[in-house]
Amino acid sequence: MIKKLTKHGNSMALVIDKGVLELLEIDDKTPLNISTDGKVLMISPVRDKKRRKEFEEALEKANRKYGRALKRLAN
Repeated sequence: MIKKLTKHGNSMALVIDKGVLELLEIDDKTPLNISTDGKVLMISPVRDKKRRKEFEEALEKANRKYGRALKRLAN
């Protein structure tokens, strides 16, 4: 997807399509982390530690339950 910046007062804005926002589960209230390596601009939602812990627990549970089957499917 190629996007152009839009003038917003004395600044520039990047408009993110609704589909991308929904995919990332972010909205106008989600804090975003903006960083760069000098060549690439990286924007990622800031996630809280509780949500991350819940995700890791769910992943571990799924791996315990389906890990062997997933390995067989991968081969």
